[in-house]
Amino acid sequence: MSETYTDSGGTSLAEKAAALDAVDELGKVRAQFVLDDTVYLDGNSLGALPRSVPGRIEDVVRRQWGSLRIRSWDESGWWTAPERIGDRIAPLVGAAPGQIVVGDSTSVNVFKAVVGAVRLAGGGADGGALGGTRDEILVDATTFPTDGYIAASAARLTGCTLRPVAPEEVPDALGGRTAAVLLNHVDYRTGRLHDLPALTAAIREAGAVSVWDLCHSAGALPVGLDEHGVDLAVGCTYKYLNGGPGSPAYLYVRRDHQARFDSPLPGWNSHADPFGMTPDHVPADGALRGRVGTPDILSMLALEAALEVWDDVSIEAVRRKSLALTDFFLECVAEYVPAGALESVTPGAQGERGSQVALRCGDAGGVMRRLIERGVIGDFREPDILRFGFTPLYVGFGDVERAAGVLGGLF
Repeated sequence: MSETYTDSGGTSLAEKAAALDAVDELGKVRAQFVLDDTVYLDGNSLGALPRSVPGRIEDVVRRQWGSLRIRSWDESGWWTAPERIGDRIAPLVGAAPGQIVVGDSTSVNVFKAVVGAVRLAGGGADGGALGGTRDEILVDATTFPTDGYIAASAARLTGCTLRPVAPEEVPDALGGRTAAVLLNHVDYRTGRLHDLPALTAAIREAGAVSVWDLCHSAGALPVGLDEHGVDLAVGCTYKYLNGGPGSPAYLYVRRDHQARFDSPLPGWNSHADPFGMTPDHVPADGALRGRVGTPDILSMLALEAALEVWDDVSIEAVRRKSLALTDFFLECVAEYVPAGALESVTPGAQGERGSQVALRCGDAGGVMRRLIERGVIGDFREPDILRFGFTPLYVGFGDVERAAGVLGGLF
């Protein structure tokens, strides 16, 4: 490891990091998080704790639940939390208000979205009755396993065939039988950013319905759901949105689809008259029809408090810093780690990269354990991938230089 590396101008990487931190437009946001002296590069799995959350949760438990009790559904705004918090997330993913509902897990929302997409396309087992022949679901072949499991279940339920396809092969795979396409915006292993605008346009041109998983992009880079005509989208809130472990996910239903969106999980919370308790389900108007059961209030309101860190923060500024952080990390790794010890599987081109760097090496699990022992927190994915997530709201350039230096010292 070359701890005293200097560039051609005589500036060390540590000095460069200090200079970048000094002009960081998001540097002041770091103080809003609970951090310690470790370098935390695992925000792509679980975001750090915003300082506003513990006090908010204490109020929810002691006053809203402990004192107001049932009155809090109205007086504390519990009932409207799924849509209210959805509107708070909306600008971070490029959506106008009234199109996102928060609640349930990512997996449950993927199921709602994929089945709903097939029904919007007039496909599946009901396609013949509707005059359609769309009986195929395309799914990202490199997807997080649960998305694949859910897509397979949705295919069985709707009478469709499931076809795994690499994202870049989707335009050629689309056809008259394609009902729905489920894709990840950012690959969870490699950090590759897929071309959402072009792929969404190709899906729309083919007459199919797009479903995007935003788990590794929301809060890290602009998404542009409305701008690019995305049909349906889902995402978690515990990564770059820092909502806490198991915080509720969200479902986006584009406004012009809402009247026809037919959720496979109708519940009393998605009923037009939820307290009417009628035997027949009449779906509510708008994104509310994406709700199912009673909202998970404690985690929901922790998420709402966590989202306050986004006040006066633009997603464009976050993207600028994300790219600068990942570029600088790759630069430091190239200088501190012996040649040939690691291979980056994350694209070098900025337009193809999320907010993550994935490095391949032998004994990656052992390397990550030793990194964690030395105060650098990333994670490991089988069989040989070291993952480092860069959350621009609280990761600094000094963190990046230190992490690369520690990594280099292991080889």
